[in-house]
Amino acid sequence: MTQTQHTPHFGLGVALALLAAVGFSAKAIFVKLAYDSASVDAITLLALRMAFSVPVFFGAALWSSRQSQAKTLHRRDWLLIAGLGCIGYYLSSLLDFMGLKYLSAGLERLILFLYPTMTVLLSAAIFKHPVSRLHIIALVISYAGIALAFAHQLPHRSNDMLLGAGLVFASTFSYSAYLTGAGHAIRQIGAIRFTSLTMIVACLITLVHFASTHTLSALLLPWRVYGLSLGMALFSTVLPVFMLSAAIRIINPGRTALIGSIGPVATIFMGYLFLNETIDSLQIAGSILVLAGVLLISLSNKQISAPLSAPAPLAARRAAQPDSAA
Repeated sequence: MTQTQHTPHFGLGVALALLAAVGFSAKAIFVKLAYDSASVDAITLLALRMAFSVPVFFGAALWSSRQSQAKTLHRRDWLLIAGLGCIGYYLSSLLDFMGLKYLSAGLERLILFLYPTMTVLLSAAIFKHPVSRLHIIALVISYAGIALAFAHQLPHRSNDMLLGAGLVFASTFSYSAYLTGAGHAIRQIGAIRFTSLTMIVACLITLVHFASTHTLSALLLPWRVYGLSLGMALFSTVLPVFMLSAAIRIINPGRTALIGSIGPVATIFMGYLFLNETIDSLQIAGSILVLAGVLLISLSNKQISAPLSAPAPLAARRAAQPDSAA
């Protein structure tokens, strides 16, 4: 029954997941260009990104809350929204921005895209999602490609690189925890409403963080930084956030995370175009493997839909207990 529900929209879910991955991958390019343009720290840059984004999310939250099918949110719903917004879009983003001070865009993307593995494991541990053999094969192919694509960077290790890697790894775990909880919360609250509210939470926390640690003089930055921040807000925040949430709802968190493995490939080519980074044979070979893994996920709807469709029983329990947390 669950397969029949997901199959007609599977292609749309895949397309949304791919576009979201490319949009989020462009974020690293925007950040590196901003760091190169002025002396700006992570929280200031993140605050600009959030300030440009929050009006859209306020509008979307207002619109979605006025829909006839919008449910009344209870205290536990609000706590869930606050918690996921904090770990998913504030903490994860801040740690990632800090890590990008010390890492190249490509290496950051390699570490960040460990999140499919973490999401699958967290989903299995918390929601008892069985992990199919095909699922594992696709994951191995994708990450073998990522490792190959960035193998040439391994000899250039440094203390700063290790610090940056630790920060981005912590960002990855935070984002994985968000994905694991978001797949179930979206089904109860609605994709647009949930995404808008969690992003508002993240925006407010970020702006409070900035206001409590900086003066207004920190905003005296070149116009190029503001332009990059606006582009990051639109193309690497607003649009991909909504596409990601919709993809999670259609094809579930584990598959969405695996399809997102195309992100490092997108970063390689955008780094080449905008940061003058080189592309070698190892990167090309790795890109082919990553695309092969993504294609395997995209064509394996029937094989892996059933093992990953545990949200249905959860939805039944949530409907029977409207005051419980999703």
